[in-house]
Amino acid sequence: MLGDQKEDWLAARLDDLDYGDIDGICAAARAYPLIGKKKDDVDKALGYFENNAPRMRYKWFRSRGLFVGSGAVEAGCKAVIGQRLKLSGMRWTVAGADAIIALRCREASSQQETICSAPHNQIGATLLWLCKYHPDGRS
Repeated sequence: MLGDQKEDWLAARLDDLDYGDIDGICAAARAYPLIGKKKDDVDKALGYFENNAPRMRYKWFRSRGLFVGSGAVEAGCKAVIGQRLKLSGMRWTVAGADAIIALRCREASSQQETICSAPHNQIGATLLWLCKYHPDGRS
């Protein structure tokens, strides 16, 4: 259908995606009538784009210094959580893991006051004790 213009067409759609132009992607894809399974697959993919368009405003997100990929979040989780919970020989209960994760996140984001002043969070008693008797969060 696209012939030798396939690469150019795809590059233009990737540019549309980079700019958050979901309407442009959908219009370009719907310009080529399909039938059968290909039509169903395209409709499903375009439905995903249309339903998630507010989350795909990549140009707007980048203009505000925000990340648009999951790599930074995944690396942060690995650094803050994985390294602490996966040390040799460690075994955790859910409550214990929740407590240490909250403390590690607080340490990483410097949110000590917010956590320590929230007595009704799911691990409030432990955190309050740590904040009261160990203001720097260390023993």
